[in-house]
Formats: sequence, C-alpha cells, structure tokens
Amino acid sequence: MLDLGIEKLMVIGAVALIVIGPEKLPRVARTVGTLLGKAQRYVADVKAEVNRSMELEDLKKMKESVETAARDVENSIQTGASDFEKQWSEATSTAHTALMEPPSVPQYRHPRKKWRIKQGATPNWYKARNGIRTKALSGAARVAKFRPHKFN
Repeated sequence: MLDLGIEKLMVIGAVALIVIGPEKLPRVARTVGTLLGKAQRYVADVKAEVNRSMELEDLKKMKESVETAARDVENSIQTGASDFEKQWSEATSTAHTALMEPPSVPQYRHPRKKWRIKQGATPNWYKARNGIRTKALSGAARVAKFRPHKFN
C-alpha cells in the first residue's frame, strides 16, 4: 500500500499550502479527512462482508458433513435393526417349538419385623439427646405448649 512517512507528509503539506493557500487549507483538510473516514468505513464493511461469506461457506461445509454423518448413522441403525429382526424371528420360532413355560414369579413375603422391640430397645436418654420424640402430643396439646403466656 502507500508508505507515507513523516517527511513525505510534510512535503505534501507544504505543497498543499503553496497551491491551495492558507485561507482554504483548513476547509480542504476537513474535506480530505471526512473522505478518508468514509473510505476507511467502506473498506471495513467490505472486510466484514468477506468474513461473513467465508463463515457462511464454513457453516455450509459443516452442515454437509453433519448431514452425511447422520445418514451414515441412520443406515447403520437400519442394518442393525434388520439383523435384530432376523435374530428375533429365529429366537421366537425356536421358543414356540420348545414350549417353554413362563418363568416363576416369587410370592410376596411380609418381612415380619419386630418394630415394637426395636422401638423399645432405644434408651430414653439417647432419644432425648438426639431430639427423638418419646411421647405423642395431640394438635391441641402442641398448640397449648407453644402458646405465649400472658403476664398479669
């Protein structure tokens, strides 16, 4: 691109001062500055558009690769399913000929836990220390227990 150093800019400024004149030079400098700003914005917009188009191409390539991978997986599942169907039909045909009896289901058996013995085996001092209730309170008794007292 253009290689403008400080010396070259000074020469261009001196020539512009001589050719344009000191009265019109600030207005020309402002105009040149705005034109340079517009040119820089235009170049930045073009760069951004090129980057977007490159990213779009990359995304299209990625989409195609994902679609081919999905097709490959679908084909492998279909071939696996057909193999499974063949094996299933062979297994069911041999099972019908063998007249297998259904598997026996175990009957429910009550655990017969001795919960009264377990409940009574815990000492009251242990229950008191760990906050386990030893006596059941009715709802009214619980309300009366925690009701604030009136001072006379």
